[in-house]
Amino acid sequence: MGKGTFASGNTNRLSRRQIAWLVANEIPDGSYVNLGIGIPTLCADHMPEEKEILLHSENGVLGFGPRPEEGEEDADLVNAGKQPITMLKGGSYFVHSDAFGMIRGGHIDIAMLGAFEVSGNGDLANWTTNNPTFPPGVGGAMDLAAGAKEVWVLTEHQTKDGSAKIVNKCSYPLTSARCVKRIYTDLAIMSIGDDELIVEGMVEGMSVEELQQRTEPKLRLSDSYVVLSAPDL
Repeated sequence: MGKGTFASGNTNRLSRRQIAWLVANEIPDGSYVNLGIGIPTLCADHMPEEKEILLHSENGVLGFGPRPEEGEEDADLVNAGKQPITMLKGGSYFVHSDAFGMIRGGHIDIAMLGAFEVSGNGDLANWTTNNPTFPPGVGGAMDLAAGAKEVWVLTEHQTKDGSAKIVNKCSYPLTSARCVKRIYTDLAIMSIGDDELIVEGMVEGMSVEELQQRTEPKLRLSDSYVVLSAPDL
């Protein structure tokens, strides 16, 4: 195995929907949140009813809800990833430029983004892998990474071949530098520290030593560490 490549092993990994469920339940009440393409979009289906969380999309939507039931989709009502959505009471539509004005004006509390790589100091690479067969797509990611008050990354901990996605230094072109505050993966929840990643939770059966084998930056277990659990989704 080369540098940054670690055996996946048998672990109690969270599904993509379980990651989304955990994250949705950690969003503070009253937040304005943008859900990026990938795992983040699944969060819309798992928002806690007791909280008022306003979901924002770059194509000009604020206050949308979960994916509609099959057969009830409206082709004119989609998120930035062209996935069908529903609208909540009080939701609104507006021009694309206003949506980006909200982002650039610092009015989005949390941007949830996917990632190809995240570095230990919070650098984010999520728009290209330099693979000529994989077309790059910045979309609104750079605006969100720079304009949102916080950036949370939702991603698998490793690539399909076992390579680390949480790295010492990103090898792909950056979306933004030092922008990520929290990382949610199928193995753990981590926050960016001064010179290490702070592990706030891990899946059952995972030790910090095993997690370190799959993670390049130095890890430190939080004093308030929890075992992650989520319903079957």
